[in-house]
Amino acid sequence: MEATREAAPMAASASSSSPLHIVMFPWLAFGHMIPFLELAKRLARRGLAVTFVSTPRNAARLGAIPPALSAHLRVVPLDLPAVDGLPEGAESTADAPPEKVGLLKKAFDGLAAPFAGFVAEACAAGHGESTPTAAGFSRKPDWIILDFAQNWVWPIAEEHKIPCAMFSIFPAAMVAFVGPRQENLAHPRTKTEHFMVQPPWIPFPSNVAYRRRHGAEWIAAVFRPNASGVSDADRFWEMEHACCRLIIHRSCPEAEPRLFPLLTELFAKPSVPAGLLMPPPPPAAGVDDDDDDVSMDDQHIAMAMRWLDEQPERSVIYVALGSEAPLTVGHVRELALGLELAGVRFLWALRAPPSASSVNRDKCAADADLLLPDGFRSRVAAARGGLVCARWVPQLRILAHRATGGFLTHCGWSSIFESLRFALPLVMLPLFADQGLGVQALPAREIGVEVACNDDGSFRRDAIAAAVRQVMVEEKGKALSRKAEELRDVLGDEGRQEMYLDELVGYLQRYK
Repeated sequence: MEATREAAPMAASASSSSPLHIVMFPWLAFGHMIPFLELAKRLARRGLAVTFVSTPRNAARLGAIPPALSAHLRVVPLDLPAVDGLPEGAESTADAPPEKVGLLKKAFDGLAAPFAGFVAEACAAGHGESTPTAAGFSRKPDWIILDFAQNWVWPIAEEHKIPCAMFSIFPAAMVAFVGPRQENLAHPRTKTEHFMVQPPWIPFPSNVAYRRRHGAEWIAAVFRPNASGVSDADRFWEMEHACCRLIIHRSCPEAEPRLFPLLTELFAKPSVPAGLLMPPPPPAAGVDDDDDDVSMDDQHIAMAMRWLDEQPERSVIYVALGSEAPLTVGHVRELALGLELAGVRFLWALRAPPSASSVNRDKCAADADLLLPDGFRSRVAAARGGLVCARWVPQLRILAHRATGGFLTHCGWSSIFESLRFALPLVMLPLFADQGLGVQALPAREIGVEVACNDDGSFRRDAIAAAVRQVMVEEKGKALSRKAEELRDVLGDEGRQEMYLDELVGYLQRYK
């Protein structure tokens, strides 16, 4: 913390001089693009000029830049090259089934040439380091902030002498668990079981390990080449070693104690917290959410909100497992029957993953309906009350609603923070990716109950019902809510969260 606080005065000097020009370029997943865009907005509010790079369809779905920020934040779309086998029109992981994501990475690699052209043009338009402009966009980029996947960016940045930083949207625990290349070479993990224990380079007792085999098998695959020809771990290591002067984390020491000094030591460069980037409270009317599809059915949303308005206070559990969860028919049916067995009110945002040949959202909604058990909708509607929404819903508005009393979630990092904003206790059902690690710290904080699952990731309806009832019906739920309020007060300290962003600006000024 002392190192970061030293940078705080630099934030003020950065904002008072010619503004920095930052280029931000996330991986093509909404779980990445949304935090990148939120960080871009926070930097733009501090007077920096931010160019956000993505593909045309993703840029459209992320929505328009708020008018108040339009002078400091712009979006530059780059056309994604076609790749054989990738669904037509697929520009994000939400558009492709899991087995096709490697092909999406291959298409993403094809953005190297267009991105190089954009950077060259941005540098040619620059008028030198000392020329002030209204927003700084005519200034040569001072930084490129990238995701884990652009291992091809180093020659571009080197040619134009632009420093790079990596922005990790994962828990800091995930980065520590992956570790640097040299530690992995010194301590090779060749079996699934090796990913189910704490890595030897974490020198203090922690719970940073995958407890179930299916999670360990998922992370083991990260270290193997995929259809793009390179592994995700190699992408990360090449990015981190060759390109990056800083690693920026969507986290903070209060959320993940002891990890920031360790990461700075392991990777031999500053690991800087950007804070949690919690979304602002939703407006009382209208939709201003951070989901991945702005082409929403207003009538459908209005119906869902009216249904919530009719429910008693804190009586509804909101159920959402993300837009990219690898759900099977078995998962959906056991979850549905578990909710029915629990006998509590629920609002379920159910999404079927896109097929290998289509990214049509209407078809995905119809597919979601087909996953449900026969007669499920009518039975739960006639009983205690349950609503299944197979189209987009405004998650923040639902979490903020007075009728919502809990959240059944896959425990993605963003969903955890959104639930904490409203101090909601959790029913935790991690499915893949970092979810098995991000959830590890939560039981110790006593803000949720994890669904009992088998080693292969499957679960039964009675386990769903038991966890839901603990949170929503039994006395334990009240204790969980109190703990959630306590943790919200710690992590939701807006002054401290703003301080981390000011210190980040100081680092960007200092290290450029």
